Amino acid sequence: MIIDFAKRALTLLAVTAVVFVSGAGADDIKIPDMGSPADAILNKSQEAQIGRAIMRSIRQSGQLVEDPQITEYINDIGHRIAAQTNDGDHDFTFFVVNDPRINAFALPGGYIGVHTGLIDASRSEDELAGVIAHEIAHVTQRHIARSVHASSRQSILSTALMLGALILGAASGDADAAQAGMAVAQGTAAQQQINFTRSNEHEADRIGIGALAAAGFDPHGMSSFFEVMSRQQLSAPDERMPEFLRTHPVTTTRIAEARTRAAEYPRVRSDDSVSYGITRARLRVASFDTPELAVSHFERRDYANQNDVERYGRAVAYQRAGRDYEARKIFADLIARDKKVIAYHIGLGQTQLALEQYSVGQQTFDAAVELFPRNVPLVIHYGEMLLQLGKAEQAHEMLLDLMNNVPPTPEQVRLIARAASMAGEGAEAYYYLSEYRLMTGDLVGGVNYLRQALAMPDLGEIQRIRFEARIDFIREYMTEEQLTQLQRSRPVGVTANTNN
Repeated sequence: MIIDFAKRALTLLAVTAVVFVSGAGADDIKIPDMGSPADAILNKSQEAQIGRAIMRSIRQSGQLVEDPQITEYINDIGHRIAAQTNDGDHDFTFFVVNDPRINAFALPGGYIGVHTGLIDASRSEDELAGVIAHEIAHVTQRHIARSVHASSRQSILSTALMLGALILGAASGDADAAQAGMAVAQGTAAQQQINFTRSNEHEADRIGIGALAAAGFDPHGMSSFFEVMSRQQLSAPDERMPEFLRTHPVTTTRIAEARTRAAEYPRVRSDDSVSYGITRARLRVASFDTPELAVSHFERRDYANQNDVERYGRAVAYQRAGRDYEARKIFADLIARDKKVIAYHIGLGQTQLALEQYSVGQQTFDAAVELFPRNVPLVIHYGEMLLQLGKAEQAHEMLLDLMNNVPPTPEQVRLIARAASMAGEGAEAYYYLSEYRLMTGDLVGGVNYLRQALAMPDLGEIQRIRFEARIDFIREYMTEEQLTQLQRSRPVGVTANTNN
Protein backbone atom coordinates (compact mmCIF):
# COMPACT_ATOMS: atom_id res chain seq x y z
CA MET A 1 0.00 0.00 0.00
CA ILE A 2 0.98 3.61 -0.49
CA ILE A 3 1.21 4.20 3.21
CA ASP A 4 3.96 1.57 3.48
CA PHE A 5 6.35 3.27 1.11
CA ALA A 6 5.44 6.65 2.58
CA LYS A 7 6.53 5.41 6.00
CA ARG A 8 9.83 4.25 4.54
CA ALA A 9 10.23 7.66 2.93
CA LEU A 10 9.57 9.32 6.30
CA THR A 11 12.78 7.89 7.75
CA LEU A 12 14.73 9.05 4.73
CA LEU A 13 13.23 12.52 4.95
CA ALA A 14 14.04 12.91 8.62
CA VAL A 15 17.68 12.09 7.96
CA THR A 16 17.78 14.27 4.83
CA ALA A 17 16.33 17.28 6.61
CA VAL A 18 19.03 17.02 9.29
CA VAL A 19 21.71 16.90 6.60
CA PHE A 20 20.26 20.02 5.00
CA VAL A 21 21.12 22.15 8.03
CA SER A 22 23.92 20.17 9.67
CA GLY A 23 26.75 22.21 11.09
CA ALA A 24 24.56 25.19 11.90
CA GLY A 25 22.11 25.90 14.66
CA ALA A 26 18.69 27.36 13.93
CA ASP A 27 19.90 30.83 14.89
CA ASP A 28 22.92 30.51 12.59
CA ILE A 29 20.91 30.03 9.38
CA LYS A 30 21.38 33.11 7.22
CA ILE A 31 18.43 33.92 4.96
CA PRO A 32 19.51 35.87 1.85
CA ASP A 33 17.70 39.01 0.81
CA MET A 34 16.91 37.61 -2.63
CA GLY A 35 15.00 34.48 -3.58
CA SER A 36 12.48 32.51 -1.60
CA PRO A 37 13.11 32.23 2.13
CA ALA A 38 11.99 28.61 1.85
CA ASP A 39 15.30 27.89 0.12
CA ALA A 40 17.05 28.36 3.44
CA ILE A 41 15.45 25.11 4.62
CA LEU A 42 14.59 23.19 1.47
CA ASN A 43 15.77 24.33 -1.95
CA LYS A 44 14.40 23.12 -5.27
CA SER A 45 17.24 20.69 -5.86
CA GLN A 46 16.58 19.05 -2.49
CA GLU A 47 12.86 18.95 -3.23
CA ALA A 48 13.62 17.10 -6.47
CA GLN A 49 15.81 14.58 -4.60
CA ILE A 50 13.02 13.87 -2.12
CA GLY A 51 10.47 13.56 -4.91
CA ARG A 52 12.63 11.07 -6.81
CA ALA A 53 13.13 8.99 -3.67
CA ILE A 54 9.40 8.76 -3.03
CA MET A 55 8.68 8.01 -6.70
CA ARG A 56 11.16 5.15 -6.56
CA SER A 57 9.22 3.70 -3.64
CA ILE A 58 5.95 4.12 -5.52
CA ARG A 59 7.34 2.16 -8.46
CA GLN A 60 8.67 -0.55 -6.18
CA SER A 61 5.28 -0.83 -4.46
CA GLY A 62 3.62 -1.90 -7.71
CA GLN A 63 0.90 0.74 -7.28
CA LEU A 64 1.96 2.81 -10.29
CA VAL A 65 -0.36 2.49 -13.29
CA GLU A 66 2.01 1.79 -16.20
CA ASP A 67 -0.56 1.78 -19.01
CA PRO A 68 1.13 4.06 -21.61
CA GLN A 69 -2.20 5.38 -22.90
CA ILE A 70 -3.32 6.45 -19.43
CA THR A 71 0.10 7.90 -18.59
CA GLU A 72 0.17 9.90 -21.83
CA TYR A 73 -3.31 11.31 -21.20
CA ILE A 74 -2.70 12.42 -17.62
CA ASN A 75 0.58 14.06 -18.66
CA ASP A 76 -1.09 15.84 -21.59
CA ILE A 77 -3.68 17.35 -19.26
CA GLY A 78 -1.14 18.16 -16.57
CA HIS A 79 1.42 19.83 -18.83
CA ARG A 80 -1.31 21.80 -20.60
CA ILE A 81 -2.27 23.36 -17.26
CA ALA A 82 1.26 23.64 -15.89
CA ALA A 83 2.30 25.67 -18.94
CA GLN A 84 -0.01 28.44 -17.68
CA THR A 85 1.45 28.65 -14.18
CA ASN A 86 5.01 27.42 -14.41
CA ASP A 87 7.78 30.00 -14.22
CA GLY A 88 10.18 27.64 -15.97
CA ASP A 89 11.79 26.48 -12.72
CA HIS A 90 9.59 23.42 -12.22
CA ASP A 91 9.69 20.11 -14.04
CA PHE A 92 6.46 18.17 -13.71
CA THR A 93 5.78 14.45 -13.78
CA PHE A 94 2.17 13.32 -13.65
CA PHE A 95 1.25 9.74 -12.81
CA VAL A 96 -1.71 7.58 -11.84
CA VAL A 97 -1.79 5.44 -8.70
CA ASN A 98 -3.87 2.28 -8.63
CA ASP A 99 -5.99 3.19 -5.62
CA PRO A 100 -9.82 3.30 -5.55
CA ARG A 101 -9.85 6.07 -2.95
CA ILE A 102 -10.81 9.48 -4.30
CA ASN A 103 -7.66 11.54 -3.89
CA ALA A 104 -4.71 13.30 -5.51
CA PHE A 105 -1.44 14.58 -4.08
CA ALA A 106 1.62 16.67 -4.91
CA LEU A 107 5.13 15.59 -3.93
CA PRO A 108 8.27 17.73 -3.79
CA GLY A 109 9.99 18.15 -7.12
CA GLY A 110 6.87 18.43 -9.27
CA TYR A 111 5.59 14.86 -8.96
CA ILE A 112 1.79 14.83 -9.00
CA GLY A 113 -0.19 11.66 -8.42
CA VAL A 114 -3.86 11.06 -9.20
CA HIS A 115 -5.72 8.09 -7.80
CA THR A 116 -7.71 5.90 -10.17
CA GLY A 117 -10.65 6.43 -7.82
CA LEU A 118 -10.60 10.18 -8.43
CA ILE A 119 -10.56 9.80 -12.22
CA ASP A 120 -13.53 7.47 -11.95
CA ALA A 121 -15.38 9.84 -9.59
CA SER A 122 -14.93 12.90 -11.81
CA ARG A 123 -18.01 13.72 -13.87
CA SER A 124 -16.20 15.68 -16.55
CA GLU A 125 -12.74 16.43 -17.87
CA ASP A 126 -13.04 19.94 -16.43
CA GLU A 127 -13.49 18.51 -12.94
CA LEU A 128 -10.44 16.27 -13.32
CA ALA A 129 -8.45 19.20 -14.69
CA GLY A 130 -9.57 21.30 -11.71
CA VAL A 131 -8.05 18.85 -9.24
CA ILE A 132 -4.82 18.62 -11.22
CA ALA A 133 -4.62 22.42 -11.43
CA HIS A 134 -4.97 22.61 -7.64
CA GLU A 135 -2.08 20.16 -7.13
CA ILE A 136 0.09 21.98 -9.69
CA ALA A 137 -0.40 25.18 -7.69
CA HIS A 138 0.85 23.44 -4.55
CA VAL A 139 4.11 22.79 -6.42
CA THR A 140 4.54 26.18 -8.10
CA GLN A 141 3.80 27.96 -4.82
CA ARG A 142 6.23 25.60 -3.03
CA HIS A 143 3.82 24.92 -0.20
CA ILE A 144 5.81 22.06 1.33
CA ALA A 145 9.01 24.09 1.48
CA ARG A 146 7.11 27.11 2.79
CA SER A 147 5.47 25.00 5.47
CA VAL A 148 8.89 23.76 6.57
CA HIS A 149 10.22 27.33 6.57
CA ALA A 150 7.28 28.46 8.68
CA SER A 151 8.49 26.10 11.39
CA SER A 152 12.17 26.98 11.02
CA ARG A 153 12.35 28.33 14.57
CA GLN A 154 11.67 24.84 15.87
CA SER A 155 14.50 22.39 16.44
CA ILE A 156 16.20 20.62 13.54
CA LEU A 157 14.54 17.36 14.55
CA SER A 158 11.15 19.07 14.71
CA THR A 159 11.58 20.42 11.19
CA ALA A 160 12.60 17.01 9.89
CA LEU A 161 9.64 15.29 11.51
CA MET A 162 7.18 17.86 10.24
CA LEU A 163 8.50 17.52 6.70
CA GLY A 164 8.15 13.76 6.92
CA ALA A 165 4.61 14.08 8.29
CA LEU A 166 3.57 16.36 5.45
CA ILE A 167 4.94 13.98 2.82
CA LEU A 168 3.42 10.98 4.59
CA GLY A 169 0.00 12.61 4.63
CA ALA A 170 0.20 13.64 0.98
CA ALA A 171 1.40 10.31 -0.35
CA SER A 172 -0.82 8.06 1.76
CA GLY A 173 -3.98 10.14 1.81
CA ASP A 174 -3.92 9.72 5.60
CA ALA A 175 -4.60 13.13 7.10
CA ASP A 176 -4.58 11.70 10.63
CA ALA A 177 -0.97 10.53 10.16
CA ALA A 178 0.06 13.98 8.98
CA GLN A 179 -1.72 15.71 11.86
CA ALA A 180 -0.21 13.33 14.41
CA GLY A 181 3.27 13.82 12.97
CA MET A 182 2.96 17.58 13.18
CA ALA A 183 1.61 17.39 16.74
CA VAL A 184 4.58 15.33 17.88
CA ALA A 185 6.99 17.61 16.03
CA GLN A 186 5.62 20.94 17.09
CA GLY A 187 3.47 20.44 20.15
CA THR A 188 1.35 23.53 20.79
CA ALA A 189 2.39 25.01 17.42
CA ALA A 190 0.48 22.27 15.56
CA GLN A 191 -2.66 24.38 15.20
CA GLN A 192 -0.67 27.23 13.66
CA GLN A 193 0.72 24.80 11.08
CA ILE A 194 -2.77 23.49 10.30
CA ASN A 195 -3.95 27.05 9.69
CA PHE A 196 -0.96 27.62 7.42
CA THR A 197 -1.92 24.51 5.45
CA ARG A 198 -5.47 25.76 5.09
CA SER A 199 -4.19 29.02 3.66
CA ASN A 200 -2.18 26.94 1.21
CA GLU A 201 -5.36 25.22 0.09
CA HIS A 202 -7.05 28.54 -0.64
CA GLU A 203 -3.99 29.81 -2.50
CA ALA A 204 -3.85 26.62 -4.56
CA ASP A 205 -7.52 27.14 -5.45
CA ARG A 206 -6.89 30.71 -6.59
CA ILE A 207 -3.81 29.91 -8.68
CA GLY A 208 -5.35 26.72 -10.04
CA ILE A 209 -8.56 28.37 -11.24
CA GLY A 210 -6.58 30.94 -13.16
CA ALA A 211 -4.52 28.19 -14.77
CA LEU A 212 -7.68 26.26 -15.69
CA ALA A 213 -9.12 29.25 -17.53
CA ALA A 214 -5.83 30.02 -19.30
CA ALA A 215 -5.52 26.38 -20.42
CA GLY A 216 -8.97 26.42 -22.01
CA PHE A 217 -10.84 24.44 -19.38
CA ASP A 218 -14.00 25.57 -17.63
CA PRO A 219 -12.75 27.47 -14.53
CA HIS A 220 -15.87 26.25 -12.70
CA GLY A 221 -14.55 22.69 -12.94
CA MET A 222 -12.79 22.98 -9.58
CA SER A 223 -15.78 24.26 -7.61
CA SER A 224 -17.99 21.69 -9.38
CA PHE A 225 -15.84 18.85 -8.06
CA PHE A 226 -15.78 20.43 -4.60
CA GLU A 227 -19.59 20.43 -4.61
CA VAL A 228 -19.70 16.73 -5.48
CA MET A 229 -17.29 15.94 -2.66
CA SER A 230 -19.20 18.14 -0.24
CA ARG A 231 -22.47 16.29 -0.95
CA GLN A 232 -20.70 12.99 -0.30
CA GLN A 233 -19.40 14.40 2.98
CA LEU A 234 -22.95 15.23 4.09
CA SER A 235 -24.38 11.88 3.05
CA ALA A 236 -21.63 9.53 4.24
CA PRO A 237 -20.45 8.60 7.75
CA ASP A 238 -17.00 9.88 8.66
CA GLU A 239 -15.36 6.49 8.19
CA ARG A 240 -16.54 6.46 4.55
CA MET A 241 -15.59 10.03 3.82
CA PRO A 242 -13.70 10.37 0.50
CA GLU A 243 -9.96 10.64 1.07
CA PHE A 244 -9.95 13.88 -0.93
CA LEU A 245 -11.95 15.51 1.86
CA ARG A 246 -9.54 14.28 4.52
CA THR A 247 -6.53 15.83 2.78
CA HIS A 248 -8.36 18.76 1.12
CA PRO A 249 -11.07 19.92 3.57
CA VAL A 250 -13.99 21.44 1.64
CA THR A 251 -16.28 23.97 3.32
CA THR A 252 -19.20 26.01 2.03
CA THR A 253 -16.99 29.09 2.28
CA ARG A 254 -14.30 27.48 0.16
CA ILE A 255 -16.84 26.40 -2.48
CA ALA A 256 -18.32 29.90 -2.57
CA GLU A 257 -14.87 31.46 -2.96
CA ALA A 258 -14.04 29.08 -5.79
CA ARG A 259 -17.29 29.95 -7.57
CA THR A 260 -16.65 33.67 -7.17
CA ARG A 261 -13.10 33.32 -8.44
CA ALA A 262 -14.21 31.28 -11.46
CA ALA A 263 -16.90 33.86 -12.29
CA GLU A 264 -14.13 36.37 -13.01
CA TYR A 265 -13.24 34.36 -16.13
CA PRO A 266 -15.32 33.70 -19.25
CA ARG A 267 -17.39 30.53 -18.96
CA VAL A 268 -16.00 27.76 -21.16
CA ARG A 269 -18.40 25.27 -22.69
CA SER A 270 -16.10 22.35 -23.38
CA ASP A 271 -16.95 18.80 -24.28
CA ASP A 272 -15.01 15.94 -22.75
CA SER A 273 -12.20 14.76 -25.01
CA VAL A 274 -12.27 11.23 -26.42
CA SER A 275 -9.02 10.60 -24.52
CA TYR A 276 -10.80 11.36 -21.23
CA GLY A 277 -13.44 8.76 -22.00
CA ILE A 278 -10.88 6.21 -23.16
CA THR A 279 -8.82 6.67 -20.01
CA ARG A 280 -11.86 6.14 -17.80
CA ALA A 281 -12.91 3.09 -19.83
CA ARG A 282 -9.47 1.46 -19.56
CA LEU A 283 -9.39 2.07 -15.81
CA ARG A 284 -12.92 0.74 -15.42
CA VAL A 285 -12.06 -2.50 -17.24
CA ALA A 286 -8.95 -2.95 -15.08
CA SER A 287 -10.92 -2.31 -11.88
CA PHE A 288 -12.94 -5.52 -12.11
CA ASP A 289 -11.62 -8.62 -10.38
CA THR A 290 -12.31 -10.86 -13.37
CA PRO A 291 -12.59 -10.34 -17.15
CA GLU A 292 -16.11 -11.75 -17.03
CA LEU A 293 -17.26 -9.02 -14.64
CA ALA A 294 -15.77 -6.37 -16.93
CA VAL A 295 -17.57 -7.83 -19.94
CA SER A 296 -20.84 -8.02 -18.02
CA HIS A 297 -20.53 -4.35 -17.07
CA PHE A 298 -20.06 -3.16 -20.63
CA GLU A 299 -22.74 -5.48 -22.03
CA ARG A 300 -25.47 -3.99 -19.84
CA ARG A 301 -26.60 -1.84 -22.76
CA ASP A 302 -27.14 -3.04 -26.31
CA TYR A 303 -24.24 -2.30 -28.63
CA ALA A 304 -26.47 -0.24 -30.92
CA ASN A 305 -27.41 2.08 -28.05
CA GLN A 306 -23.86 2.64 -26.79
CA ASN A 307 -21.69 5.64 -27.60
CA ASP A 308 -18.18 5.23 -28.99
CA VAL A 309 -16.48 5.37 -25.59
CA GLU A 310 -18.77 2.66 -24.21
CA ARG A 311 -18.10 0.54 -27.28
CA TYR A 312 -14.38 1.04 -26.79
CA GLY A 313 -14.67 -0.11 -23.18
CA ARG A 314 -16.60 -3.14 -24.38
CA ALA A 315 -13.83 -4.00 -26.85
CA VAL A 316 -11.12 -3.65 -24.19
CA ALA A 317 -13.16 -5.88 -21.87
CA TYR A 318 -13.38 -8.47 -24.65
CA GLN A 319 -9.61 -8.20 -25.09
CA ARG A 320 -9.06 -8.89 -21.41
CA ALA A 321 -11.40 -11.90 -21.62
CA GLY A 322 -9.55 -13.32 -24.63
CA ARG A 323 -12.49 -12.64 -26.95
CA ASP A 324 -10.26 -11.00 -29.52
CA TYR A 325 -12.42 -11.77 -32.55
CA GLU A 326 -15.30 -9.74 -31.09
CA ALA A 327 -12.91 -6.99 -29.95
CA ARG A 328 -11.36 -6.75 -33.41
CA LYS A 329 -14.76 -6.15 -35.02
CA ILE A 330 -15.50 -3.31 -32.61
CA PHE A 331 -12.11 -1.62 -33.10
CA ALA A 332 -12.52 -1.84 -36.89
CA ASP A 333 -15.98 -0.30 -36.59
CA LEU A 334 -14.66 2.52 -34.38
CA ILE A 335 -11.84 3.32 -36.82
CA ALA A 336 -14.36 3.49 -39.66
CA ARG A 337 -16.29 6.06 -37.61
CA ASP A 338 -13.25 8.12 -36.52
CA LYS A 339 -9.75 7.48 -37.86
CA LYS A 340 -8.21 10.21 -35.66
CA VAL A 341 -8.39 8.25 -32.39
CA ILE A 342 -5.06 6.51 -31.88
CA ALA A 343 -6.41 4.11 -29.24
CA TYR A 344 -8.64 2.48 -31.84
CA HIS A 345 -5.66 1.71 -34.10
CA ILE A 346 -3.70 0.29 -31.16
CA GLY A 347 -6.60 -1.95 -30.16
CA LEU A 348 -7.09 -3.23 -33.70
CA GLY A 349 -3.40 -4.06 -34.12
CA GLN A 350 -3.27 -5.83 -30.76
CA THR A 351 -6.30 -8.00 -31.48
CA GLN A 352 -4.95 -8.92 -34.91
CA LEU A 353 -1.72 -10.04 -33.28
CA ALA A 354 -3.65 -12.06 -30.68
CA LEU A 355 -5.53 -13.76 -33.54
CA GLU A 356 -2.14 -14.61 -35.12
CA GLN A 357 -2.76 -12.28 -38.05
CA TYR A 358 0.83 -11.13 -37.79
CA SER A 359 1.36 -9.43 -41.15
CA VAL A 360 -2.01 -7.69 -41.02
CA GLY A 361 -1.37 -6.54 -37.45
CA GLN A 362 2.00 -5.11 -38.40
CA GLN A 363 0.42 -3.33 -41.36
CA THR A 364 -2.13 -1.78 -38.99
CA PHE A 365 0.63 -0.47 -36.74
CA ASP A 366 2.76 0.71 -39.69
CA ALA A 367 -0.17 2.69 -41.07
CA ALA A 368 -0.91 4.18 -37.64
CA VAL A 369 2.72 5.25 -37.13
CA GLU A 370 2.58 6.91 -40.55
CA LEU A 371 -0.53 8.84 -39.46
CA PHE A 372 0.71 9.63 -35.92
CA PRO A 373 4.53 9.67 -35.98
CA ARG A 374 6.27 9.37 -32.61
CA ASN A 375 3.08 9.09 -30.64
CA VAL A 376 4.33 7.61 -27.39
CA PRO A 377 1.62 5.02 -26.56
CA LEU A 378 1.46 3.91 -30.19
CA VAL A 379 5.22 3.39 -30.48
CA ILE A 380 5.37 1.64 -27.11
CA HIS A 381 2.61 -0.82 -28.01
CA TYR A 382 4.10 -1.38 -31.48
CA GLY A 383 7.52 -1.98 -29.94
CA GLU A 384 6.02 -4.58 -27.60
CA MET A 385 4.35 -6.25 -30.57
CA LEU A 386 7.59 -6.35 -32.56
CA LEU A 387 9.36 -8.00 -29.62
CA GLN A 388 6.67 -10.67 -29.52
CA LEU A 389 7.25 -11.25 -33.23
CA GLY A 390 11.00 -11.61 -32.68
CA LYS A 391 11.80 -8.37 -34.53
CA ALA A 392 13.93 -6.89 -31.76
CA GLU A 393 16.24 -4.88 -34.05
CA GLN A 394 13.30 -3.04 -35.60
CA ALA A 395 11.81 -2.44 -32.15
CA HIS A 396 15.13 -1.13 -30.84
CA GLU A 397 15.54 1.28 -33.76
CA MET A 398 11.99 2.62 -33.45
CA LEU A 399 12.13 3.00 -29.67
CA LEU A 400 15.52 4.72 -29.86
CA ASP A 401 14.12 7.23 -32.36
CA LEU A 402 11.29 7.97 -29.93
CA MET A 403 13.65 8.32 -26.97
CA ASN A 404 15.90 10.71 -28.89
CA ASN A 405 12.97 12.98 -29.75
CA VAL A 406 10.53 12.72 -26.84
CA PRO A 407 11.62 12.76 -23.17
CA PRO A 408 11.03 9.15 -22.03
CA THR A 409 9.52 7.78 -18.87
CA PRO A 410 11.50 5.23 -16.83
CA GLU A 411 9.15 2.52 -18.08
CA GLN A 412 9.97 3.40 -21.69
CA VAL A 413 13.69 3.26 -20.98
CA ARG A 414 13.25 -0.17 -19.41
CA LEU A 415 11.44 -1.34 -22.57
CA ILE A 416 14.20 -0.15 -24.89
CA ALA A 417 16.73 -1.95 -22.68
CA ARG A 418 14.75 -5.13 -23.23
CA ALA A 419 14.69 -4.51 -27.00
CA ALA A 420 18.45 -3.88 -27.11
CA SER A 421 19.15 -7.03 -25.10
CA MET A 422 16.96 -9.16 -27.39
CA ALA A 423 18.65 -7.60 -30.41
CA GLY A 424 22.06 -8.70 -29.12
CA GLU A 425 23.12 -5.18 -28.15
CA GLY A 426 24.22 -6.10 -24.64
CA ALA A 427 26.34 -3.02 -23.97
CA GLU A 428 23.55 -0.68 -25.06
CA ALA A 429 21.07 -2.63 -22.94
CA TYR A 430 23.26 -2.01 -19.89
CA TYR A 431 23.50 1.67 -20.85
CA TYR A 432 19.69 1.98 -20.97
CA LEU A 433 19.35 0.16 -17.65
CA SER A 434 21.84 2.64 -16.23
CA GLU A 435 19.63 5.49 -17.42
CA TYR A 436 16.61 3.79 -15.91
CA ARG A 437 18.36 3.60 -12.54
CA LEU A 438 19.38 7.25 -12.75
CA MET A 439 15.82 8.31 -13.58
CA THR A 440 14.58 6.48 -10.49
CA GLY A 441 17.21 8.09 -8.25
CA ASP A 442 19.70 5.20 -7.93
CA LEU A 443 23.05 6.74 -8.90
CA VAL A 444 25.13 3.85 -7.59
CA GLY A 445 23.07 1.32 -9.54
CA GLY A 446 23.38 3.50 -12.63
CA VAL A 447 27.17 3.54 -12.47
CA ASN A 448 27.31 -0.21 -11.85
CA TYR A 449 25.32 -0.91 -15.01
CA LEU A 450 27.75 1.27 -16.95
CA ARG A 451 30.60 -0.74 -15.45
CA GLN A 452 28.97 -3.89 -16.75
CA ALA A 453 28.64 -2.28 -20.17
CA LEU A 454 32.37 -1.51 -20.16
CA ALA A 455 33.10 -5.17 -19.36
CA MET A 456 31.24 -6.42 -22.43
CA PRO A 457 33.36 -8.16 -25.11
CA ASP A 458 33.74 -6.47 -28.50
CA LEU A 459 32.92 -3.08 -27.01
CA GLY A 460 33.42 -0.31 -29.56
CA GLU A 461 35.83 2.52 -28.82
CA ILE A 462 33.14 5.16 -29.19
CA GLN A 463 30.93 3.22 -26.78
CA ARG A 464 33.78 2.96 -24.27
CA ILE A 465 34.40 6.72 -24.38
CA ARG A 466 30.68 7.45 -24.05
CA PHE A 467 30.19 5.12 -21.07
CA GLU A 468 33.29 6.38 -19.24
CA ALA A 469 32.27 10.00 -19.77
CA ARG A 470 28.82 9.19 -18.40
CA ILE A 471 30.34 7.64 -15.28
CA ASP A 472 32.51 10.71 -14.71
CA PHE A 473 29.45 12.93 -15.10
CA ILE A 474 27.38 10.94 -12.61
CA ARG A 475 30.19 10.84 -10.02
CA GLU A 476 30.16 14.65 -9.86
CA TYR A 477 26.65 14.52 -8.39
CA MET A 478 27.25 11.70 -5.90
CA THR A 479 27.56 12.22 -2.16
CA GLU A 480 30.52 10.94 -0.19
CA GLU A 481 28.35 8.12 1.10
CA GLN A 482 27.38 7.13 -2.45
CA LEU A 483 31.00 7.26 -3.59
CA THR A 484 31.96 4.98 -0.71
CA GLN A 485 29.13 2.62 -1.57
CA LEU A 486 30.28 2.65 -5.19
CA GLN A 487 33.81 1.65 -4.21
CA ARG A 488 32.49 -1.29 -2.18
CA SER A 489 30.08 -2.52 -4.85
CA ARG A 490 31.04 -4.76 -7.70
CA PRO A 491 29.05 -5.26 -10.88
CA VAL A 492 27.45 -8.69 -11.04
CA GLY A 493 26.05 -10.82 -13.82
CA VAL A 494 26.93 -11.07 -17.47
CA THR A 495 23.50 -10.69 -19.05
CA ALA A 496 21.39 -7.55 -19.03
CA ASN A 497 18.44 -8.07 -16.70
CA THR A 498 15.76 -5.80 -18.12
CA ASN A 499 13.43 -6.45 -15.21
CA ASN A 500 15.52 -4.19 -12.93
